[in-house]
Amino acid sequence: MHQEHAVIRSLTNLTPEIKRLTLHAPSICRDAQPGQFLNIRVDANFPLLRRPFSIFDVDGEEVSIMFNVIGRGTTVLARKEPGDTLDIIGPCGNSFLPFTDGDYDTSILVAGGIGVAPFPFLTKRMDAARRIETFIGARGKDFVVEGGMKNIHIATDDGSMGYHGTVLELLKEHLHTHDAGAARLFLCGPSRMMRAVAEYALERNIPAYASIECEMACGIGLCQGCAVESNGGGKKYFLVCTDGTIFDTRTVKM
Repeated sequence: MHQEHAVIRSLTNLTPEIKRLTLHAPSICRDAQPGQFLNIRVDANFPLLRRPFSIFDVDGEEVSIMFNVIGRGTTVLARKEPGDTLDIIGPCGNSFLPFTDGDYDTSILVAGGIGVAPFPFLTKRMDAARRIETFIGARGKDFVVEGGMKNIHIATDDGSMGYHGTVLELLKEHLHTHDAGAARLFLCGPSRMMRAVAEYALERNIPAYASIECEMACGIGLCQGCAVESNGGGKKYFLVCTDGTIFDTRTVKM
């Protein structure tokens, strides 16, 4: 893990509602793995706490995140310009990659809204010999990000793009008519969506691994503020920032 004062290279729109911020951060880029996150101080004075953002992509010495403007922190971030610097810590947390090892046929990526963030980087680093199917759910077409992913299936709540319904409904329809063989499922998005998809994966006996999103204070395990309850075993609680953010969905209470 490194702390860098990273220079902003660009701030662009991925969609009318979602932005991409690219930073020059060579030390972080050298160690970054898919599923990890950056903990960013968006301003020197306020808001006080850092904000966690999944790593969207890494290209050489440049790392990208994506976000939509929903609060004070992201409002401040959206006003930044190329040449500005940000105090960032990372890469934080664990990675999806250990969960991609083993003998199976298809990687199924399921994203809800801004939860698509870790998947372009994961897609880039996955074994090219294994098939990838990507399912993206969003409120509407202005919230759909597709870049950097493969074999994309889209569901929107308002029907403005792709399937009219939830991403879980779309996933069920697809698996009813297409043989994915032995599969593993990788999740990121709102808790309610991930809980429903994880329950379906358990019914289908498909191993599922989720990037759990939550509010954090320190992001490095000191404050104990991001606890998630375990499903038994040695620990009663895990810390999302250090034990995760990636968890086997069978080991935590979603």
